[in-house]
Amino acid sequence: MRRKSALAAAATATLALVLSACGGGGGGSNSQQPAQSASGAAAQPAFNAALTEVFNPSTKKGGTLKVANYADWDSLDPADTYYGYSFNFGRYYWRTLTTYKTGPGKDSNTVVPDLAEALGEPSDEGKTWTYKIKSGLKFEDGTPITAKDVAYAVARSYDKETFPHGPSYLNELLDWPKDFKGVYKTPDADYSSAVEATDDSTVVFHLKEPFASFDYIVQMPMTAPVPKDKDTGAKYKEHVISSGPYKFETNEAGKRFSLVRNENWDAATDPNRPALPDKIEVQLNVNADDVDNQLISGDIHLDVQGTGMQPAALGKVLPDPALKARTDNPTIPRLWFVSVIPETPPLDNIECRKAVMWAADRVANQTAFGGEVAGGEIATNVMPPPIVGQEKFDLYATPENKGDVEKAKAALTACGQPNGFSTTMTFRADRPREKALAESMQQALARVGIKLTLKGFPGSSYFSDYAGNVNYVKKNGVGLAAHGWGSDWPDGYGFMQAIVDSRTIRPAGNYNLSVKSDKVDGLIDQAKVELDETKRNKLWVDVDKAVMEDASILPVVWAKSLLLRGQGVTNLAYNEGQSQYDYALLGVE
Repeated sequence: MRRKSALAAAATATLALVLSACGGGGGGSNSQQPAQSASGAAAQPAFNAALTEVFNPSTKKGGTLKVANYADWDSLDPADTYYGYSFNFGRYYWRTLTTYKTGPGKDSNTVVPDLAEALGEPSDEGKTWTYKIKSGLKFEDGTPITAKDVAYAVARSYDKETFPHGPSYLNELLDWPKDFKGVYKTPDADYSSAVEATDDSTVVFHLKEPFASFDYIVQMPMTAPVPKDKDTGAKYKEHVISSGPYKFETNEAGKRFSLVRNENWDAATDPNRPALPDKIEVQLNVNADDVDNQLISGDIHLDVQGTGMQPAALGKVLPDPALKARTDNPTIPRLWFVSVIPETPPLDNIECRKAVMWAADRVANQTAFGGEVAGGEIATNVMPPPIVGQEKFDLYATPENKGDVEKAKAALTACGQPNGFSTTMTFRADRPREKALAESMQQALARVGIKLTLKGFPGSSYFSDYAGNVNYVKKNGVGLAAHGWGSDWPDGYGFMQAIVDSRTIRPAGNYNLSVKSDKVDGLIDQAKVELDETKRNKLWVDVDKAVMEDASILPVVWAKSLLLRGQGVTNLAYNEGQSQYDYALLGVE
């Protein structure tokens, strides 16, 4: 689950208050002179202008892109980073086997070749994946980039003691030798059973079992090439050797760093990066409110976290038509939802679970999360719209989305509880929206005699000790649990598997709290090995429908963020794969 800033979550939680003070809606005119694109056409600021097309397009090169981060980077090393903004920004100085298609729109959540000449070639029914590296690729020092550098980068990323932050998908998927402990502890180990360079241009991955979504895995930075003779282990983050259009000029840990052009990057090999600025300057550990203020005033061009503004800025931006016209409000690949736990009587009867579905007031639940702009779009099924192949459907449609008391009572009668029943609902006490959601559910379900006792717990131990702990749930009769999930990559597996596959359930630390269906598991097994993309996407829709038929997840909202476009920035476009603006596109006037 790609990590999201707690500050950003807090900001979204208070946005509903701001909206109620200033009103909803979009559009508005900006009092400043509209920027001119390279073609001379005026770029008129407007609400959501960068969601479906490139705002203020330009081919102009030059200038300095000024960036701020209200935290420190977890690591600049591609093996040791796991923030969404780092994956996005890192494309300035690294290249991976694949990458998300550049630009806005629905296609931007699909992957295209980057270092590789083409997408992966699967064989052995999807257990082996082969990539051919483009010719003419060079590191910043002019040495050629080969398949060996990619294979070595993957192998070095295996060491989670040296690189604790990075994703572990390749650790889990690849057929590593039993005695392999990483390239530092076992430097002479032969790891070709997992990944190998069969020649200078061919890298081959060997999986333990078939996996159809592998092209999404290799867009992650673990496949960014690393020259073995320049690898300094844990210190490599101090100066990563660039394979992208920019290289490090300075790097003051915890304070700032800057990138300048990499003269050995060849644009002819890279259709994904226009590389417009001459220089990129990044400030670290800047006060979060100051980041917003600098973005509003034009002192910086980009808030690199890219998850939305803080509460103080929202109070300035939304009431001001000129500022609001600089914002975009995308739906992101995240679902807020309620798990309806089938092990807890009487919810072990599917009709009792359906009664919860029918009784819920979706509008009140959306309001609890901050409304349409702050919280998100009312969700009718599990997969959010940005997921490749997603289909919207609604098995529990009610008048005006406010619940259907008669259908809920009929379901209660069918499950032998005509007068309703009592159960416990949990939520994270340090998340105001989840508390508001629990109260909304309590009021809505009371209309049909379902009585909820609400219990809040710390977010830090919510999944380990409470809602995600099997024994706690059983001993304390927990029937409903509020939480959320965001994808690491936007296809069905990347979003669904962790929250609906019953085989992920362990004694504690669970994110799947309620879906325990043989039908769902069987469909997952078909989908994860299906190499035909159209068929695979349809199978994930079938998984979604099976979960909703089981009535074990009550979707609440497909989440949204509110982003502010910087002044003087060109080529702004929201990229669904990155779930942020497409940083690789950006230029300055």
